Amino acid sequence: MPNPSFVYNPPMTPYLDILYQDEDMLVAHKPSGLLSVPGKALEHRDSLISRVNCVYPTATVVHRLDMATSGILVLALNKGSHRHISKQFELRQTKKRYFARVHGHVAQDSGEVNLPLICDWPNRPKQMVDFERGKKAVTHFDVVERSHDEKGLPYSLVALYPITGRSHQLRVHMLALGHPILGDRLYAHEEALSMASRLQLHAESLSFSHPTFGHWQHFHIPIPFSQYQPKALSESIE
Repeated sequence: MPNPSFVYNPPMTPYLDILYQDEDMLVAHKPSGLLSVPGKALEHRDSLISRVNCVYPTATVVHRLDMATSGILVLALNKGSHRHISKQFELRQTKKRYFARVHGHVAQDSGEVNLPLICDWPNRPKQMVDFERGKKAVTHFDVVERSHDEKGLPYSLVALYPITGRSHQLRVHMLALGHPILGDRLYAHEEALSMASRLQLHAESLSFSHPTFGHWQHFHIPIPFSQYQPKALSESIE
């Protein structure tokens, strides 16, 4: 159900951050706190696609990021490009990497979470694990760092590779491991929520085939909540 205490206050600086643009597509940096597409309410109309359309009227969204998640978002500038790039997401041909700071020290250095997800309808937009009705959801993870914050509270920096693309997949899968993402207002417990002012989840890298020329395009945005500098996605995943 909608949160009556929620006030939408999207960041205004920078108003629009375009990383790449050609005749077929553009790649933008979506900040945390900005919707990918407009909400139903009048006060939720401001979004990344709304801002992009002021400059590129033909732009359409190919995929989305949660409002609280920051990172790379690709948009198509014509119908052919939209079909081509959308198909790559549908067939899981894209390569995606996220980074998150999660509560506690994750014991495994790497692993896979394979837990089916479904909308928690009475508590929407929350999602939940459901082995009977849920849709397949798979996430690979690697632990990059185990540390403590300035108050001595433990956290881990993890690289996340979503094999599927379910709503809130990374957030629910980390919660299921017992390590909710810091600053997550939907899923984090009180201590994890208090450890960050924003959701510590960032879509850091995205690779896919150019819709016209066919060559692989690699895009990267540094992690805003960590000094860690990962290798390029093309070098780290076969």
